Amino acid sequence: MPDLLLELRSEEIPARMQRKAAGDLRKMLTDGLVEAGLTYEAAREYWTPRRLALDVRGLTARSKDIREEIKGPSTTAPDQAVQGFLRKAGLSSIAEAHVHSDPKKGDFYVAHISKPGRAAEEIIAELVPGIIKNFPWPKSMRWGAASAKPGSLRWVRPLQSIVCTFGPETEEPVVVDFEIDGIRSGNVTYGHRFHAPGTITVRRFDDYVAKLEAAKVVLDADRRKEIILADARNVAFANGLDLVEDEGLLEEVSGLVEWPVVLMGEFEQDFLTIPAEVIRLTIRANQKCFVTSRPTSPLEGEMSAKPTEGGAVPPFSQREALPSALPGISPSRGEIGQSPLSDRFILVANIEAKDGGKEIAYGNGKVVRARLSDALYFWKTDQGDLPDLGTLQESAAKFELDLKKPLDQRMARLDHLNVTFHAKLGTQGQRVARIKRLAEELAPTVAKSISPLEGEMAGRPEGVASAGATHSGISKREEVGTPRETTPSVASGDISPSRGEITALVARAAVLAKADLQTEVVGEFPELQGAMGCKYALLQGEHPSVAAAAEEHYKPQGPSDRVPTDPVSVAVALADKLDTLTGFWAIDEKPTGSKDPFALRRAALGVVRILIENRIRLGLTSVFANAFASFAGDAAQISDLLGFFHDRLKVYLRESGARYDLIDAVITPQSDDLLQIVRRVEALGKFLDTEDGKNLLAGTKRAANILAAEEKKKTRVAEIVEPALFREDAEKKLSAAVNQAEKEAGQAIQNEDFSAAMLTLSVLREPVDSFFEGVLVNDEDQAVRANRLALLARIRAATDQVADFSKIVG
Repeated sequence: MPDLLLELRSEEIPARMQRKAAGDLRKMLTDGLVEAGLTYEAAREYWTPRRLALDVRGLTARSKDIREEIKGPSTTAPDQAVQGFLRKAGLSSIAEAHVHSDPKKGDFYVAHISKPGRAAEEIIAELVPGIIKNFPWPKSMRWGAASAKPGSLRWVRPLQSIVCTFGPETEEPVVVDFEIDGIRSGNVTYGHRFHAPGTITVRRFDDYVAKLEAAKVVLDADRRKEIILADARNVAFANGLDLVEDEGLLEEVSGLVEWPVVLMGEFEQDFLTIPAEVIRLTIRANQKCFVTSRPTSPLEGEMSAKPTEGGAVPPFSQREALPSALPGISPSRGEIGQSPLSDRFILVANIEAKDGGKEIAYGNGKVVRARLSDALYFWKTDQGDLPDLGTLQESAAKFELDLKKPLDQRMARLDHLNVTFHAKLGTQGQRVARIKRLAEELAPTVAKSISPLEGEMAGRPEGVASAGATHSGISKREEVGTPRETTPSVASGDISPSRGEITALVARAAVLAKADLQTEVVGEFPELQGAMGCKYALLQGEHPSVAAAAEEHYKPQGPSDRVPTDPVSVAVALADKLDTLTGFWAIDEKPTGSKDPFALRRAALGVVRILIENRIRLGLTSVFANAFASFAGDAAQISDLLGFFHDRLKVYLRESGARYDLIDAVITPQSDDLLQIVRRVEALGKFLDTEDGKNLLAGTKRAANILAAEEKKKTRVAEIVEPALFREDAEKKLSAAVNQAEKEAGQAIQNEDFSAAMLTLSVLREPVDSFFEGVLVNDEDQAVRANRLALLARIRAATDQVADFSKIVG
């Protein structure tokens, strides 16, 4: 069957648009072909910086002839209905219609429409110009003299040529001829802009790919990525280094080159005193280059003769828990668990230079050095004093800040400048004050739930310093290359915070959490907020938990992100997210449908995950009330926000594999302890997996259905069960079993032993079965019937202590 080759060649397309644009081209063309009555076997899109290409295999040569009947109105219908039928069927007069008869409906008009099939070339020639004119680029442009005319062609960059050939493998393909704004389709394309700028005549896809390859163009983007990655690894390995891989950068760079040539550049080792994230982002954002690291053996220490990444940060030796507190490629983490960066970087050129790329590498190195000089200036400036300290005294007093410390100065400035958080929610300074108050309220609950021996900072018994720390709390090894005059220390040494310390540490962490928003580095690289706060906090001697909280209070930032486990980080993270949620709820800026501009769903899911995965018991209703006090919230808003959390919890539990009906059975509008809900769902699921659970569910639902039916008929149900009205032994046994189960289940629930509560309910299984087998509920004696219905109500009440069994499927 024939194949179709389409290429749209233009000036360089932005890398971020290429993959989606190629996918859009495939979808628009194949949808149009199918709609026109053609079929195809396969279609695949390709792209380079200068072209979008599409290979459609097994396309039918002609669409099928179509014969259809369009049923019209009755022959006695008014003229208005007849005219509408003629327009729909495309007939010029009613004489062209046929009359059909129906025994029931009588005579009516029918249009017999015959449409002959069309050649694929004709369909393609009609379809492609429309696709080009209506292509959904995020941004497009006009160019040349024709751009002044109304309705002129728009494309992401000036469109230069179109290749469109069609035909079977056994025959010479034909050019599908069409023209759009002076550009006529053909079978001629061009290779690499510099290496092979001449024309290339192509026939079909296979020789198109081969000729482009010979002309220094790799058409397949995924293959370009493979070439770049393999060559970059090899170049790094040849220089005794490791490539620091970056999938996002690899995707972008593959969209910048048609013929990738991997080279290595370098910069001065003095720049390695800058934190690794800053180096990496500087080189990535400004030069689209990869960084490399120096491999270290397990026997090597954190320090070496060469400058280490982030030399300004003292190493915290032998602390196993800190890497989890400081994710990413922070200096301290690099010293502990990752190889330090090297002074070499990998760049990808688009040409094979005659000098082997030396000038290209040198030129990139000059730009990288200039950018790193700026980054080094930012890094050192952030560790110095602000010039306007005299104006910050009031803010410093408000938050109990020490203006001798750089990060404290930045927090004072953040408050002094009245930086707006949201027009209706006040300034960042006001928000920090709210977070601090809320975090202090949460700290005792968090400290009680997360033992110091279980938190991130608890790699050893509480109060015992690590082997690598002296009594002063400073690592035995000294750091080199420190920008400041004195080596920063870590408050309290390398010691886990005790429960008594946690509240004070939480207050300090909450105050400093947003301070790095006023630093030069975060101003240049906003994505480093939190990470830089952590580094600067360590530099000025804050407790490791306070430093970790500066970064971790933003977590989790998605369903795959980890949650903080250090109690200080947990308290500040909860306070930060709860303040955001209650604030936006108070001003009625809730998520609607698919719109969630303030990421409130993510914030709520973050709270859910933090509470559940750290197994923290927290009554959200009282917490909401305290948080809403800052915004004059009311009970209706608290209830609405609690319902929003229930929805997020359901999403979380369903993604974890929990049954939706069990979740609905356990959650009530008043349920505000998320961990308790989870434990109930777990216990209920295990119970219903047993034979006793399945049988009790059936009996309980039968009792509930009978009650519901009688209540609907307004049948009288006794307020209490009267033993004197029992006539059958089954009634007596069931009453005794319900009394026992109700009491023991209530006690188990009070003790929060939900498994025991379920086990207690299991004793009802046999009495319930016997009751329904031997007792007629709807007795002729109204008093007996009312008493038996009251007994069924007791069964429902007993099981409702644990879950609403009527909502369980099965």
